[in-house]
Amino acid sequence: MGSGDQRPFERGEPKERMPSGATATSRPRARLDVPRAPRRALLPEYDPEAFGRLSEKIARFLGTGRFLVWMTLTIIAWVVWNISAPSDLRFDEYPFIFLTLALSLQASYAAPLILLAQNRQDDRDRVNLEQDRKQNERSIADTEYLTREIASLRMGLGEVATRDWIRSELQDLIKGIEEQRVLFPHDTSRGRDEGDR
Repeated sequence: MGSGDQRPFERGEPKERMPSGATATSRPRARLDVPRAPRRALLPEYDPEAFGRLSEKIARFLGTGRFLVWMTLTIIAWVVWNISAPSDLRFDEYPFIFLTLALSLQASYAAPLILLAQNRQDDRDRVNLEQDRKQNERSIADTEYLTREIASLRMGLGEVATRDWIRSELQDLIKGIEEQRVLFPHDTSRGRDEGDR
């Protein structure tokens, strides 16, 4: 017990160890086996994947002929209404400033959504290209392995006795035996194996 202890150490109570150089004023260490409590975010959270999927759907729709037809019909109806309708029912007079503002707003949102969809498509293409590259490397390695195996089989077949080679060897042996019969005729009066006994 030192002079800095506030209370005496009691038996059976585990003694807490402070790291070397730590003081009583240092903050407690965070445990690594316990997850941290989530912090409050100032900005609202969103799922980037869901937002990306939504942007791709919008970008796909903006790139269709159906969108162009609907946009054209809307603009024509807007212009016709604001020209031919009674003056108290017109909401956008001749310079069509509100229509220009609406189209600018639509374009200002469409461009980033299209870029986001293109970035996601680029990421997918990059992953697909990487997978194709790895697949090509595996195919090349397999082809090289099979080529080496075929070459070793050919070399091995060069050392294997074929039917024609065995036939030519047997013919050579038969010729050799016939030549020995001519040079060394044997006596037929004795039995074949009488001399061996």
